Parts: sequence; structure tokens; C-alpha cells
Amino acid sequence: MAGQLKEVRNRIKSVQNMQQITKAMKMVSAAKLRKAQDSITQMRPYAKKLQEVLGNIVGSLEGEVGMELAEERPVEKVLLIVITSDRGLCGAYNSNLIKLARHTMETTYAEQAKKNNVEIWAIGKKGYEHFEKRGYRTSSDFRDLFLNLNFESVQGSAQAAVKGFREKKFDVVEIIYSEFRNAASQKFKVERFLPIPTITDSGSSGKKTDFIFEPEKEVLIAELMPKILNTQLYKAILDANASEHGARMTAMDKASENADEMLKSLKISYNRARQAAITTELTEIVSGAAALQG
Repeated sequence: MAGQLKEVRNRIKSVQNMQQITKAMKMVSAAKLRKAQDSITQMRPYAKKLQEVLGNIVGSLEGEVGMELAEERPVEKVLLIVITSDRGLCGAYNSNLIKLARHTMETTYAEQAKKNNVEIWAIGKKGYEHFEKRGYRTSSDFRDLFLNLNFESVQGSAQAAVKGFREKKFDVVEIIYSEFRNAASQKFKVERFLPIPTITDSGSSGKKTDFIFEPEKEVLIAELMPKILNTQLYKAILDANASEHGARMTAMDKASENADEMLKSLKISYNRARQAAITTELTEIVSGAAALQG
């Protein structure tokens, strides 16, 4: 009986220690989430409007000179930019992104995958480790972007993707990431990066938007397109960063709640075992006293 009590006490102590860790991790993630949420909230309207402008320009100039980044061509080679996290303990966040990436390869780009023409650029160590271990075509060039997350570091990966598309190393580039909604909710999505999708006028006539260009059209497009693409990828990474911290905060909160439930159950078991031990001792004392009197 004493051994059973000691075992339950050890388990209670272990769960309490674990709960302290989960609560601390929740607080750290909550602090990081506030900063990440502010960043993506400020960035999102700007990035959205830039994408609309770019899509409208592409739609209005379709087929004209300088539009190589919007060129639709037969899809033979595919690049998937998969944005995961560097660390775990964030629930199903990373596994959902990896599942979406694999599903995209097995459905949308099944033919290209059979020919080993799908390359993965994993931003975040968890995604890179998963795909690298399983023999996928991966690159570690941008794996550690989250170690120094800023616009300049992200710009390098966006420019590399643009260069690969221009040199026809890739015919299509997709970004797979998690769009931040709130601390408990993310939307896992596949977003076209290249070729740039066209957007026509939303009016009922369906006519393309008429732009007046200053300076020259070719100069403006050459300058504008790469900058907007840099911003698009940066926005996706900020979304992913906020989603990661939200997912980790939620996961640690659930873990703390589960620890509370486990502690309640263990304490009930401990009290029952302790009561049984006391009852047994009292019975032995009474029996011994009765034997002496007899």
C-alpha cells in the first residue's frame, strides 16, 4: 500500500511539473502572438491592395510586352513553397500544412510528381525535415528564415523563385501556408505565386481596367512586379508566423486543462488509497488489541 501511495505522489508531482511548463509556454506564445498579430494586421490590407493592383494590371495588359511573369505555359515543372514552423508543440499545425502539400502534389500536380518534377522549398525546419527524410526534392536554402524574420531575408527567397520562373526552371509556383484568423483558428491554403493571376474589372461589363501609365509601361511593370511579389510572400510568412504562435498558445492551453483533469483524477486516487491504508492500519490495531485482551 505504501508503494502505491508513493507511485501516485510521484505521478502527481510529474504532472504538476509538466503543467508549469505548459503554462509558461502558453504565456510566452501569447506575448509573441500579440506582436505577430500586430504585424500581419498592419501588413494585410497593404498586401491585398497591391495584389489587386498587380492582378488588374496583368489583366489589362495580357499578352503585351514585359508580362513574362504572367505567362501561362504548359505545366511541366512545379515549385511548392511550404511554410511550416521551426519548432513543434503547436498541435496539428505542421501536420496539416504537410498534409495539404502532399495532397496538392498527389492531386493537382500528380503527373508532374510522377516525373519527379515537383520541387519543395520548405521555410521552417519541421517541413524541411519531413520532406527531406522522405526523399522529396527539397532545398534548405530558405529553411531558417524564421531565425531572422524581416523583409530583406524574405525578399531573397521571392527573388529566387522569380528567377527560377523566368529561366523556366519552374512553370508554376505555389505558396502553401496558414492564413491567420485568430488565436484558435487558421485557414490552410494554397496560393498562386507565379504566374501572376489576372484580375479583370469586377463590373458587370467584364471589361478590363484602363490604366494610364507614368512613367513608361515597361519601366513601371519591371519595377512594380518584383516588389509586389516580395510583399506577397512576406505577407504569407507573417500570416504563418502568427498562426504558429496562435496554434502553440491554444495547444498549451489545452494541455494545461488536461493536466488539471489528470491531477483531479490522481488526487482522488491518492485520497482513496490513503483512506484504504488508514482503514487497514486501524483494523490491524483493533484486531491486535482484541487478541491481547483475549
